[in-house]
Amino acid sequence: MAIELWNHTLLPDFILKGLFSHSPHDFFSFFLVLLASAATLAGNILLLLLIQADRHLHTPMYFFLSQLSIMDLTLMCAVVPKMAVNFLSGRKSISRGGCGAQIFLVVTVGGAECFLLAIMAYDRYVAVCSPLRYPVLMNWKVCFVLALACWAGGVADGVIDVGMVFSFPYCHSLEVDHFFCEVPALLCLSCADTSLFEDLIYACCVVMLLLPLGIIVASYIRVLTAVIKMPSTEGKQKALTTCSSHLTVVGLYYGGAIFSYMQRASARTPVGDRATSIFYTMLTPVLNPLIYSLRNREVARALRKMLRRNGV
Repeated sequence: MAIELWNHTLLPDFILKGLFSHSPHDFFSFFLVLLASAATLAGNILLLLLIQADRHLHTPMYFFLSQLSIMDLTLMCAVVPKMAVNFLSGRKSISRGGCGAQIFLVVTVGGAECFLLAIMAYDRYVAVCSPLRYPVLMNWKVCFVLALACWAGGVADGVIDVGMVFSFPYCHSLEVDHFFCEVPALLCLSCADTSLFEDLIYACCVVMLLLPLGIIVASYIRVLTAVIKMPSTEGKQKALTTCSSHLTVVGLYYGGAIFSYMQRASARTPVGDRATSIFYTMLTPVLNPLIYSLRNREVARALRKMLRRNGV
């Protein structure tokens, strides 16, 4: 596949229409995107530093949360820098290799995050419903294997998508009606019949989205049942606060992903695709650390400790 992508670099570049023109209104919108990107970098890097520095956060839940932050940073870095460079330079081109890299990173992170959110739900299920067995069922070896499996599943999905997308000929317009290289937007440009591959993508999305979502729903039904039976009000509140943060993230991610990838090609529009992509590439990564820090006492305590240690 690397040789194939290298050969594609000799072909004409794709043209990304982008999000913005150069009107005053669009300059303001571009500034907001940069602000959101800076917040994503700061929020997720701070969360990673807190998890690394505070031993009270060296638990499976925060280990998986650190993986989520890495995924959010990867997603943002795959999309926003190229969009910003094209806007500021006035150029709209992206090489075939750069386009393949964007597809690979976006699909890899998207697939890995689906699996990770399901594992995080299972982790909460074990913690709440089987607390005595939790250290055994979610030991560090299990956590590392589960995290590795998430990334491996995402990478496999990314490799397959890149290989298939660049196996099609693009002999007409190379203007991508999007602000980054997304698989559905590229398939629209192919002069070959891509319907079989589009059906395959749809089937894979059903499995990769709905199967983890089923695990999440089943886990939280058991968790809520266990929480209702808890005699301690403080225990109920702690469990519900932690779980509600995760459910908020799940709702944000799966809402955008299902709308984006589980629509038939005939129902898609460029405007709708761009709006959904903004949601999961820019909005969700900036909200995730806020959701977990503002609604989590342990993270807030670790932040206060870090600030005191640095004399702030």
